[in-house]
Amino acid sequence: MEAVAQRAGVNKTTIYRWWPSKPALLRAALLDGALLDVDVPDTGSLRGDLVALADQVVGLLTGPGTESVVRAMTSGSGAPDDELALLARDFFADRFSREQPVFDRAAERGELRPGVGPMLLLDLMAGAVWVRAVLRRAPLPAGFAAEVADAVLPAFATVPPPDTNV
Repeated sequence: MEAVAQRAGVNKTTIYRWWPSKPALLRAALLDGALLDVDVPDTGSLRGDLVALADQVVGLLTGPGTESVVRAMTSGSGAPDDELALLARDFFADRFSREQPVFDRAAERGELRPGVGPMLLLDLMAGAVWVRAVLRRAPLPAGFAAEVADAVLPAFATVPPPDTNV
């Protein structure tokens, strides 16, 4: 909080007036700021969009300006009243709502089986990236996002993805 106040050129009490805790400040920065934003792709196919989204997430989880922020965001205890756990929940809900057009377009193109919930598909895609990058701290090789999409997508798609060269 001291560093934020110093950088903003204000007293620390001013920061605490607006954000009563570090998690509250982090929440505002992540939900209202653009640091961890992704561009919602429109490649013309669900597979292409998922690969593009996952590649952006890889960049955020491994980037020098964002990796530490992601680790801080996910360092909560998980208790129901833990501010960081609530931040993570709100952050992912916000990002899913922003990425919903990917699944709306896929449904319109007939790429998703009827009744398929996109949240599970996104959880599986993002989960593979997050587990490898954040929990295992293992490298994410080029093409990892496409490999995950090709492994996960057949369970949700109406037909096999037409283009596996994205």
